[in-house]
Amino acid sequence: MSESILIATQKIPTAALDTSLPRLTLTLTAEERTRSRHHFELANGQSLLLRLPRGTVLKHLDYLETENNVVIEIQAKPEPVLTVTASDRLTLLRAAYHLGNRHVPIEITPDYLRFSPDPVLEKMLHHLGLEIQAEIVPFFPEAGAYVHAH
Repeated sequence: MSESILIATQKIPTAALDTSLPRLTLTLTAEERTRSRHHFELANGQSLLLRLPRGTVLKHLDYLETENNVVIEIQAKPEPVLTVTASDRLTLLRAAYHLGNRHVPIEITPDYLRFSPDPVLEKMLHHLGLEIQAEIVPFFPEAGAYVHAH
């Protein structure tokens, strides 16, 4: 690859992928996947400038195409999180309610909640009787009620 900066301006659907184009990978945390205008360095040391429509949120296995016809595959980067479980779903729902009141990004599943480490929230959840485990895994928080696909 040349030393020029790659510039990505749009997401491309998986069905429209041209498999003959060179492909690079960009591994991003949950917070980094919300940046639509940012400079990143790829694993090979090459620079990538995102110039996506404002409000674009990238997902794991999204694809971008650069102005010089390179495909960038987005992957979720493992990051420190707290995973919360409960002996019953009602307790887990109560935890989701309390975390939601604090407006923290949260991953919600039927069996666990996951959020970025925060000692105050961790203590609160311990007092509610939840089990909490520190992990380093990909984090997929809810996008929010007002986020729409572009």
